[in-house]
Amino acid sequence: MQRNGSDGGPIMRLFEARAKPGSAGALLQKFASTSADVVRGEPGNEGFFFGHGVARDDGVVFFASMWSDLASVKARFGEDWQLSFLPEGYEDLIDECSVRHIDVGAGWHVGLDG
Repeated sequence: MQRNGSDGGPIMRLFEARAKPGSAGALLQKFASTSADVVRGEPGNEGFFFGHGVARDDGVVFFASMWSDLASVKARFGEDWQLSFLPEGYEDLIDECSVRHIDVGAGWHVGLDG
């Protein structure tokens, strides 16, 4: 993963959703298939992960994708890159959602130093 910070990257695209009651599990399953397919293999995508809030009963779930730079995010999601991208069938599972873009170039660390 590139860590140069000066060109606005790498970028984490963080999708957060509050699932409708009883729908968090189904939404996580969609993340594993449909959401993964949205980003997997796209130029500039460097991986993804997803999960749920520690307080599982709150229905909050997350899908994060890592991108080499903001240009890659814009290339994949187009003019509406700042909006949540909801593949077909997601509306039935989500009460509310948001997306954020985080420049992690200055603070992305993997593993422990020394």
